[in-house]
Amino acid sequence: YGSRDWLSQRVTALLMALFTLVLVVQVLMPGAVGYYKWAGIFSAQWMKLLTYVVIVSLIWHAWVGMRDIWMDYVQPVGVRLVLQVVTLAWLIGCAGWALQVLWRL
Repeated sequence: YGSRDWLSQRVTALLMALFTLVLVVQVLMPGAVGYYKWAGIFSAQWMKLLTYVVIVSLIWHAWVGMRDIWMDYVQPVGVRLVLQVVTLAWLIGCAGWALQVLWRL
């Protein structure tokens, strides 16, 4: 897993950093910051697609990090498997919720 995981962590972190920069630039545009501005930012199809990519990147980034923590610090195989399954279920649930919120705007 070594170098592939290292590279995936860096690529997903870069995508999240670029998304944050795009979002900050849009928020700093003139106008009051409120619901309508946020809804306007995320109403464009390109922003929804970019947000979708970042949500998937965030989930992958978190999974690689948590999987490595479980593999490094939890020795009993059964406990490690349960923790990995719970982590994966939690991350998939969070991704589903985030996408539901995104496409509801």
